[in-house]
Amino acid sequence: MCQWCMSHGAGKKWYMNAKNYSDELAEESNMKDYLTEQWMNFEQVYIRKIMGFSSKDLGYKLKMPVIGKILRWRAENMIHSQKKRRNPVRADGHFGQVIPLEDAQIIMSELAAEPIICNYCMCRWMQRKKKEAVCINFGVLSEVLEKLPRFIPKDRVVRIDRETAVEKLEEFNKKGYISSVWFQPIPYINAVCSCESPECGAFTLRNNFDINVMYKAEYIIQLDQDKCQGCKSCVAMCQLSAIRFIPSMDRVIIDYNKCFGCGVCRHACKHDALKLIPREDYPGFDGTY
Repeated sequence: MCQWCMSHGAGKKWYMNAKNYSDELAEESNMKDYLTEQWMNFEQVYIRKIMGFSSKDLGYKLKMPVIGKILRWRAENMIHSQKKRRNPVRADGHFGQVIPLEDAQIIMSELAAEPIICNYCMCRWMQRKKKEAVCINFGVLSEVLEKLPRFIPKDRVVRIDRETAVEKLEEFNKKGYISSVWFQPIPYINAVCSCESPECGAFTLRNNFDINVMYKAEYIIQLDQDKCQGCKSCVAMCQLSAIRFIPSMDRVIIDYNKCFGCGVCRHACKHDALKLIPREDYPGFDGTY
């Protein structure tokens, strides 16, 4: 993450840099044209070709020692591209990072550019044809999406104020949805998604193919074994299989290799046994890859 931290943020939290949300940045980089083309052709992202291979056929090729390594390198170059001539139909420069609810709410209340809208999650629609309005977009992207009916709920007001956005993020988080913030494209930030795994395309690429389109949070969960009552509520809440129940201990344990630091599991614990700590305070797990 260092390249993004130092170039686009102060410290590791690149997403707390107000400049990355500014209208000036959007105008300077002509984001409106890029985002219009990207979202008019959004469905094609799921069938984009990498070195001639369709993304639908990449699974077994990515597992091949040499070809898989080359394909993964090529895919990440597209995803992390900062070139001036990026391909919007491939969504070059479009990736995100898991963030806890607290950081997501600060973004919505203080940093996000207006207008703010709540629209359908395209990952859910593409994966299982379910339309659920859980994506909060802002700035130039909101203006683009409002003109594309397939993303907009017909039965309610689309634009929302900051207070409503903060409330919605808490509502989604308590349902078990994971907050993530998105470059679209780097360095412009214009979305906080509330993701589910495996419906989320980013989690699918990350977990199944080791393509780094979704970074872990700058936090990690900490378990107080003395407070844990072994109720297993947090196990059911964790979408990433980072929490396991050990019958012989009558307690849960955390798999820190799998923990993304989203903090969603905290909502399930009635005994205050779980809390988020800065990832850098946990030796050996202080990187966000």
